[in-house]
Amino acid sequence: MHFREYKNYDATGLAELIQRKEVHPSELMNIAFKQLHQVNPQLNMITHHREEAAKKEANQFPVQDAAFSGVPILMKNISQSIEGEKLTSGSKLLQSHVEKHDNYFVKKFRDAGFLFMGHTNSPEFGLKNITEPKLYGPTRNPWDQSCSPGGSSGGAAAAVASGVIPIAGASDGGGSIRIPASFSGLVGLKPTRGRTPVGPGAGRQWQGASINFVLTKTVRDCAAMLDQLQVVEPHAAFQAPLYEKGYRNTMSEKLPKQLRIAFSTESPVGTPVSEDAKKAVQQFVRNLEQDGHIVEEKQTSIDGIQLMRDYYVMNSGEMNAVIQGLEKAMRAPLTAEDMEIESWLLHQAGKSVSAADYSDSLASWDRAAEIMSIFHQTYDFYISPATAFQAPKVGELTMTEKMEQEFKERMAVEKEKLSIIYDMFLPSLTYTPFTQLANLTGQPAISLPLHLTEDGLPIGVQIMAGKGEEHRLLQLAYEIEQSELWQGMQGNPYFQE
Repeated sequence: MHFREYKNYDATGLAELIQRKEVHPSELMNIAFKQLHQVNPQLNMITHHREEAAKKEANQFPVQDAAFSGVPILMKNISQSIEGEKLTSGSKLLQSHVEKHDNYFVKKFRDAGFLFMGHTNSPEFGLKNITEPKLYGPTRNPWDQSCSPGGSSGGAAAAVASGVIPIAGASDGGGSIRIPASFSGLVGLKPTRGRTPVGPGAGRQWQGASINFVLTKTVRDCAAMLDQLQVVEPHAAFQAPLYEKGYRNTMSEKLPKQLRIAFSTESPVGTPVSEDAKKAVQQFVRNLEQDGHIVEEKQTSIDGIQLMRDYYVMNSGEMNAVIQGLEKAMRAPLTAEDMEIESWLLHQAGKSVSAADYSDSLASWDRAAEIMSIFHQTYDFYISPATAFQAPKVGELTMTEKMEQEFKERMAVEKEKLSIIYDMFLPSLTYTPFTQLANLTGQPAISLPLHLTEDGLPIGVQIMAGKGEEHRLLQLAYEIEQSELWQGMQGNPYFQE
């Protein structure tokens, strides 16, 4: 097999070739690493690889009756630990940290038959919607190397969009699967809270806002992975009942002929939205209307700005806890020079967050979840842009030294610490104001590649559904995938002959 063939298969297709003994895992691993070495110097998508071990495992791999037996994959450099491999979370504080065990989430991939190539690049502690950690440098977008693939699963998106692998481990705490999916022409699903837990000791990631899953090229890979990763862990903080019918089995089932669908192209925090993002949604909803569905332009009644402020309360408290934990482990105080500016400012702001403030912020998430639950009693789906703009330029959303100093000075003197955090993230939030809602309410949402800008860059459309309704999202996504709306890898230079 040559790369020109390999790149056109999804993970399900490669697994089928392996099962039919038309290709061996070692052949796929060789192709994947050859492509990785060819494109990584330009794209900077990985933090490290395990080529020698991975090729040895592929050579000796006993093909099993597992869904993805022998398929190569890369995991994310945050919360997806592989035994014996570094997991640094993009931070120089952890640059020598080696994991002793697979975590429960990664074990599910191993059980599914995947072979691990290494870890993908991500921003420090997954705090940003771009992937430009100082420790490893910026990851670049395969569609346009002057642009970012997004974050925090930016390395994962670049690996899939450049054809190195058809599927990659990812996670989403505020849009970190859906944002890079939008910027990179991929399928990005954030499952229902509790659907894919990481395991003991990490069951309450970002108080349930953060979910681990994957980035894929196809809807069927997304559905098949949800079958593999859904689990009810008795010890997990959050639970989602198993979907016993199976997502892959039901994704091709037809949805009811007349759904009620709401949509909005207005930013929930009052920031601008590009004409391309609006056009992507409008084309989609016109198609839905033509199919006989009832479509209504309608925003939710949630105060988006206040909800983001409450989100930053959690971010601040969580980073303060992370840094305190690292200080305890290292038996030494940490300074601003030990971490990136976002981590430092969140840590400092977290010191001023009271227990009552933190509790109140989480209560606001619950109120938003109640509002959305009532909303979905009327509307089957809620559609919006996945991102407000196409991918930003590399460096555009990274602070200059002067800006960093100004924010440090503000943090030292101003009483309203969380207002500083809002201002710090506002340029990034302007690009991606639509994704955080689903993280805080716990409901599933998916970004689909339905539009290309005049510059030839992808921009996604986001669809949200009620909790536990991933099967309906996938059914709609699968139907769209067969239509002329689907852009996928069209225009991506790595997928042109």
